[in-house]
Amino acid sequence: MRLTTRRSWRGAEHLPATGGFVAVANHVSNFDPLTLAHFLYEHGAAPKFLAKSSLFEVPVLGRLLSAADQIPVYRGTDRAGDSLLAARTALASGECVAIFPEGTHTRDPGMWPMVAKTGVARLALATRVPVIPVAQWGAHLVLPRFQAAFHPFPPKPVTVVAGPPVDLDDLYDRPVDQEVLTEATARIMRAITDQLADIRGEEPPARPYDVRRDGDPRAAYDAARAERGAARRARRATR
Repeated sequence: MRLTTRRSWRGAEHLPATGGFVAVANHVSNFDPLTLAHFLYEHGAAPKFLAKSSLFEVPVLGRLLSAADQIPVYRGTDRAGDSLLAARTALASGECVAIFPEGTHTRDPGMWPMVAKTGVARLALATRVPVIPVAQWGAHLVLPRFQAAFHPFPPKPVTVVAGPPVDLDDLYDRPVDQEVLTEATARIMRAITDQLADIRGEEPPARPYDVRRDGDPRAAYDAARAERGAARRARRATR
C-alpha cells in the first residue's frame, strides 16, 4: 500500500479502543476495501468485511477471504440473513465489522455516496454498538471505478478520515420499521458525505443519487465498453 499510495489519514481518535464497532465507508473503487482495511488495521482494529458471496468463489481471492474469516453476504437467497447474524456475533466478541452501506460502487456521476441499503441500520439498531463513519477519496486513481486498469505508479494521494459515532440514540427504543431504518441509514450516509465534502473541498449534491430514481449508468458504460471491444476486434480482423 505504501508503494502505491501517498496516504493522508485523520480521525483515528474516533475509533473505539475497546468493544465492537461498525466502520461504514463510501465505495468508489475495487481498491478502497484495501485502503479502508489498511487504515483500520494500522490503528488496532482488524476488520471483518461484509462482502458479496460471489467474491468467495473467485480463485485465490475466495480462499484469502475465507482464511481471514470475512463475512459473505448471500443476496436474494434464503441465507440473506446469515451475514447479519455473523456480524452480530463478531461485534459481541468485540471485533470491528466493516461495511460499505451502498452495497456496490456508487453510481453517482460525481462519485458522491448514493442512497444506501438498510442492512447497516438494522445491525446498528440491533446491537447499539458505535457506528463510525469513514470517508475515503483517491482509491479510484489507483483502480478506476468500473475498470480493470491498475495504475499503481506514481503513488496516488489517498485520504481516509474517520468521524465521531453517528448519533442514533433516539431511534434505539422505537419499533424497527421502514421509517426508522430509512432515518438511521440517512444519518449514517449524511455523516460519510459531510466528511467526504470536507476532503474534496466541494459541495455534495442536494439529494443523494438513487438508482431506482436516476437509473444505473453502469449498464451504459458496459455497453459502450463492449462496443469499443467489438470495434477493435473488427479492425484486427481486417488487417
